[in-house]
Amino acid sequence: MRNRSWIVAAVATAGVVVGAALYIDASENGHADVEVEATVPPSPPAEDWCVGTRAASLGGDTPLERTLGRIDKLAAGEYADVYTGMGVDEDANAADVWRIPGHDFDTAVCDAAEEGVKLRLHPADVDRRTLDALAERIGEDMRRWDGTFQLREVGVDERGFVRVGVDDPGTAAPLVEKAFGARYIRVEYVDQAYAAED
Repeated sequence: MRNRSWIVAAVATAGVVVGAALYIDASENGHADVEVEATVPPSPPAEDWCVGTRAASLGGDTPLERTLGRIDKLAAGEYADVYTGMGVDEDANAADVWRIPGHDFDTAVCDAAEEGVKLRLHPADVDRRTLDALAERIGEDMRRWDGTFQLREVGVDERGFVRVGVDDPGTAAPLVEKAFGARYIRVEYVDQAYAAED
């Protein structure tokens, strides 16, 4: 009888020890045994939004495509100084618009939206022309970094920054930010591009 008690106690103790070890292991690694790649954090939720009420136009495009075309014209014209960028969510029949907040532009884009098209308006603190000019300056200087790191791509992100893709972000980030300023630049790792085989 005594041996059974001892065996039960030993098994219970082992169970507690194994359970505690598994709990500690899980809490240290976040319950995931895979490496997760770093990504650009998602943009904050839209501070404002609207759903289009404009009557549908005739034409082969969808209401969303026609709305995007109208917004592009507004952004290239009188609102170029407040427009930052736009992303499309076809599944939701919606678009995300980043802009320097202002009543006039917000009203104009909402008036441009056809019935049922949702626009999510996000704040930014820079216009697209400024970002395009910064991206161009960085791109023109690509060979400057040869031997230090590989500058693989430069492009404007609609959320209000210039994305700089490199092979070694740890080396590149301080150099690029020193040369061009850090405010609107995000330096990230990007794989080497390869030519497609025929």
